[in-house]
Amino acid sequence: MPRPSQQLHPHRDPVPLRPAATVLLLRDTPQGIEVLMTRRSMTASFAPGAYVFPGGGIDAADALAHSQSTRRATQGDLHLTQAIAAIRESFEELGVLLARHPDGSYATTADIASLDRKAPFAAQCKERGLTLAGDQVFVLAHWIADRDLSRRFDVPFLAARMPDGQSPVADEAEQFEPVWVRPADALARHAAGSFLIIFPTIRTLERLQHYPSVDAVLAACASEVPLWTSCPRTGLLKGEEARYMEHEAPYGELALTSPDGQIVHALDWQTARPVALLKNVMRLTAPNPGMMTGPGTNSYIVGDAQSGYIVIDPGPNDAGHIQRLHDTTGGRIEAIVCTHSHPDHSPGAGPLQALCAHRPPILGLPSAATARPDSFFAPDRPLSNQELLTLSGSGLEHTLMVILTPGHAANHLCLVLLEDGLLFSGDHILNGSTTVVNPPDGAMTPYLDSLDTLSAACDVHGIDFILPAHGYVLGDAENAIAQLKAHRLKREAKVIAAMQAQPEGSMDDWVERAYDDVDPRIWPLAKRSLLAHVDRIRELDLIH
Repeated sequence: MPRPSQQLHPHRDPVPLRPAATVLLLRDTPQGIEVLMTRRSMTASFAPGAYVFPGGGIDAADALAHSQSTRRATQGDLHLTQAIAAIRESFEELGVLLARHPDGSYATTADIASLDRKAPFAAQCKERGLTLAGDQVFVLAHWIADRDLSRRFDVPFLAARMPDGQSPVADEAEQFEPVWVRPADALARHAAGSFLIIFPTIRTLERLQHYPSVDAVLAACASEVPLWTSCPRTGLLKGEEARYMEHEAPYGELALTSPDGQIVHALDWQTARPVALLKNVMRLTAPNPGMMTGPGTNSYIVGDAQSGYIVIDPGPNDAGHIQRLHDTTGGRIEAIVCTHSHPDHSPGAGPLQALCAHRPPILGLPSAATARPDSFFAPDRPLSNQELLTLSGSGLEHTLMVILTPGHAANHLCLVLLEDGLLFSGDHILNGSTTVVNPPDGAMTPYLDSLDTLSAACDVHGIDFILPAHGYVLGDAENAIAQLKAHRLKREAKVIAAMQAQPEGSMDDWVERAYDDVDPRIWPLAKRSLLAHVDRIRELDLIH
C-alpha cells in the first residue's frame, strides 16, 4: 500500500455501514422481463424521489424468524435473514407477500388485506398459518454504498418471482407509484430525464436487461454467490461527479488518489499539466492520442523537490511535452528511464536530457537486433534485473526496482516503487486494452512468462496498483494480471481451434475465427499478436 505520508488527502473514516436488503420482484411478459419499481418519498433522507426496488434495513426480528421460513439446503443463515428482511419490506412497502399456505399456495389478496403493515410481521404470518418463502428469494448482487455518502448501506440485491394473483399497493408513506417496467425502458426513461434512478439501480438494470426470462435470472443466481459485488468510487469528469464499478477503467486510479471516497480527483485526460497520483508520483500524458496509444503515452515523474526526480518514459520527441517534463521537475531530474524502445516511449529521452544542466543518465535496455528501425534505443547505461534506483531527501526514500519483462518488446522492463507498492508497467500491461505482441521483437512465451514474474513481484512486494504507459491506474494488481493472462490463454485456445479447423489456412483465415469477438477493423492490428500466438503454438507443439 502507498505510504500514508504520500497520500494526497488526509485519511478520513467513511460513515459506518447499515445492513439492509432489497428485492427485484420479476415477472415474464411477451415483451420480456419486467421488474417492480416504486418511487421513494420526496422527503426521504436517502435518494428522495428516486425509483427503486422495494427494501430497507434488516431488523433484529428478521434473524429470529428463520423457523417461520422455508430455505434452500445451500442457503446460509445470513442469506436467509436477508431474504426474510426483503419479504417483510416488500409487504410493508408494497403489500406484496412472498408467503405460502400449508398446501403450497401463495398468500392471497384476502390474506394480505387481513394483515397490518405496521404490526410485527412474522408473528402475523404465523397466526394465519403462512410460511415465508425464503427459499424463493435468491442473491443477485451485493452493493456496498459509496464511501462519500453520508448514509451508507451494505445491501444484497435479491431476486424473486412475483406471486401470481397479487398486485402491488404502495404504502403512500415511504413508497409511491409502483410500476412494472422493462429494464431497458427504465434506463431509457432515466436517460430522458423522466425516471430518476441512482447508480446501483442503473447498473443492476443494465445487467438485468440481457436476461430473456425470470427463470434465466434465477438460474444465474443458483450458486448462492452474488453475480457481482461492488463498492463504487466517484471522481470528476467534465466537472461532474461520475461513479464507477470495480471493472471500469477509472476505478483503480480513484482508489489510489482518493482511497477514502473524497470526490476530488479529475479524470479528464489532458496534456497541459501533470496529474498528481501521490505526493511523490505525477503523470504527464503526451499529446499523442491514437488507436495504438489511447489517450496518449503516460510519462511518470517519481520523487519530490528534496530528493529530485526520476522520469519514466519521456515519450515521443514532442518539444512541448519535453519542456513540460523539465518545468514540472525544475530540471532536478536524476535519471531518465525508458521501459522500452518504441517510438512513443524513448525518443524524448535525449532532448529531455539536453534540457537539464547536469545531463542525467538515460537508463534502460538497448534495442535488440529484432527491433523495428523506428525503435532504435541506446541508453547511457543498461539496467540489470532487480537493480535499485534510489532517491533520497528529507528523511524519505523513493526506490525503484527494475524487473526485466521481455515480450511486448525484447528490451522491455518494468519498475516497482518499493515503498509504495506501485508497478510501472510500461506497455506490458495496459488499462482498457491488451498490448500488441509483434514478432520478431515481441514474443508470446516471454510475454506470458513476464506476467508470471510480475505476479510474483506483486506478492513479494505488496504491489496493489499498476501504473501503465497508456490509460488510468489499475487497482487490485495481482487479480488484474491474472485476468490478463487468462484472457491471453483463452485467445490462444481460439487460435489453436482456428488452426485445427483450417490447417492450411492463412493468417487472414485464422484471424477471422480467433478474433470473431473483435471489430473487424481491428483485425489488421490483431494479426500481429495472432502471429505471436502462432509462433508459440508451433514452438511448443500445442496442436496434436
